[in-house]
Amino acid sequence: MADHQKEEDKREESLMEKLADKNHDNDSSSSDDEDEKKSSIKSKVYRLFGREKPVHKALGGGKLADVFLWRDKKVSAGVLGGATAIWVLFDVLEYNLLTLVCHGLILALAILFLWSNASTFINKSPPRIPDVNIPEKPVLKFASALRIEINHVFSTLREIASGRDLKKFLSVIAGLGVLSIIGSCCDFLTLVYTITVLLCTVPVLYEKYEDKVDSFAEKAMVKLKKMYAVLDDRVLSKIPRGRPSKDKKRS
Repeated sequence: MADHQKEEDKREESLMEKLADKNHDNDSSSSDDEDEKKSSIKSKVYRLFGREKPVHKALGGGKLADVFLWRDKKVSAGVLGGATAIWVLFDVLEYNLLTLVCHGLILALAILFLWSNASTFINKSPPRIPDVNIPEKPVLKFASALRIEINHVFSTLREIASGRDLKKFLSVIAGLGVLSIIGSCCDFLTLVYTITVLLCTVPVLYEKYEDKVDSFAEKAMVKLKKMYAVLDDRVLSKIPRGRPSKDKKRS
């Protein structure tokens, strides 16, 4: 009787384990299905400029992205405040850059000179003036990165001038026209300050309201595509385009 009771207990335990394993498999499969559904829904959502990464990674994911998205509020506020101070000094108050640099150097040198000579009379240590040297590697890296970007711009301009991509040609012409209009309305310093303010405000606002902005942008892009299709059908398709020359084989 005792052996028979033990066998029945073992059967019940094995049955319970099988049921538990089935429930676990069902739960895991249902969770996987939910994850797949969520990922498919996210992939179907329209993102501005075809963005697939988060805003932080789209901006580079480094310290510059942290500044633009106000991850460190002190640094971001310092950048925005410094840009505002420079713009007020040079554009609003019309202070000259060379004059500011000279006045700053005069003040700094006078303070250090007086401090160094007065330290012998007041029994205090003279100021420690650091030995400033510009390292070579960051300068070479910056020059190399700048060279790559300039070469990329030249190659893009060459491709546009070849007449093979009419859409890119029109977009570049429109962008240059907008920049020329903006440049005629304000000076270079105001333009740089405006761009800085936009970089410090637009990304963080977009990250906060990206669903609403993407929904509005999707509707706007649909309308723009319809307008471009009409323009292409009536005007652009009738313009002759340049074709890449092919070498003829010598017979």
